[in-house]
Amino acid sequence: MKNRILAVDIFRGLTIVLMILVNTPGTWSNVYAPLLHAQWHGYTPTDLVFPFFLFIVGTSIVFAYKNKKAEASTYKKITIRSLKLIGLGLFLGAFTISFPFIKEFEAIRFPGVLQRIGVVFFFAAILFLNLDWKKLIGLSVALLLGYWALMTLVPVEGVASTLERAPNNFANYLDVQIFGTHNYKPDYDPEGLLSTIPAIVSSLLGIFTGLILTSKREDKTKLMLILGAALVVLGHLWDLAFPINKALWTSSFVLVTAGWANIFLALIYFLTDVKKIQFGSIFRYAGANAIVVYFLSSFITKLFYLIKVDGENSIHEWLFNTVFVHDFMSMKFSSMLYGLAVVSFYCLLAYVMYKRKIFIKV
Repeated sequence: MKNRILAVDIFRGLTIVLMILVNTPGTWSNVYAPLLHAQWHGYTPTDLVFPFFLFIVGTSIVFAYKNKKAEASTYKKITIRSLKLIGLGLFLGAFTISFPFIKEFEAIRFPGVLQRIGVVFFFAAILFLNLDWKKLIGLSVALLLGYWALMTLVPVEGVASTLERAPNNFANYLDVQIFGTHNYKPDYDPEGLLSTIPAIVSSLLGIFTGLILTSKREDKTKLMLILGAALVVLGHLWDLAFPINKALWTSSFVLVTAGWANIFLALIYFLTDVKKIQFGSIFRYAGANAIVVYFLSSFITKLFYLIKVDGENSIHEWLFNTVFVHDFMSMKFSSMLYGLAVVSFYCLLAYVMYKRKIFIKV
């Protein structure tokens, strides 16, 4: 693609690689703290990964749709892509290895990572086609403030709302009422319904960065660094009243994660697109088929957990215990090595697909 920003491709691939790494440890009982999500409030490096991807979805929307018209054919393409993403996510949630290969209806999880990507992409793309940047800023502010008000001011069945993991948490309450048994956990879902609203803003903030990158400004790196730092500071200030929380995707979480995304993307952009330093090619390969690589990793990992090799241990357990567990290594190190091995496999797959010019658009 002409005038392609290399940093965007590298950043997209990097987020996918990190998503795979944090999702596939050798054993969940032994994981280094930075590779785990925060238990509730607060954030770890792992909590940055998914919002980074939604951010770069927004940035990519600018490149894909800046010359498109808000007409039926464009809306159709956006809708079809969104439905594909949602469908793939529902398939991952419903699949099992026993005939008829679909879980009992009550056990199927409805929300999910790919479902959220699909919904966020749909609304962010439609909004980008119809609103200028000033209106997008106004809408973003309104959505973040509105979400804060909903989460803190609306009582739940007559009880004052809370931001803790409790039945009177408004977002959790809605997920239980609407999805019932179809949530990730009995009491909440990290990709739930209400928290998808601020997740859309994560992508809208990526759109603003996309507008910077496609502009003719000479100070793009500086502008992204300033914007990123400002968002991080604002997010941490808001954290005092509306705690940073990935499971609830709080407004402070949106600002902090978009801020860090701007900072990291600015640094990559400076090195690759300004200084022309060659690095990160493997991430560019992964980014070229990002959704396909992520879907395959999720599906195959699920198979590895479900298929038994000796009637007792799953493929995952057998591989981990046979190849990666040794007396001279700690279990946490062994667990991380397993994840790195999985990542290496999918990076190799992405490399082969890229070199053979296999690009599967979802």
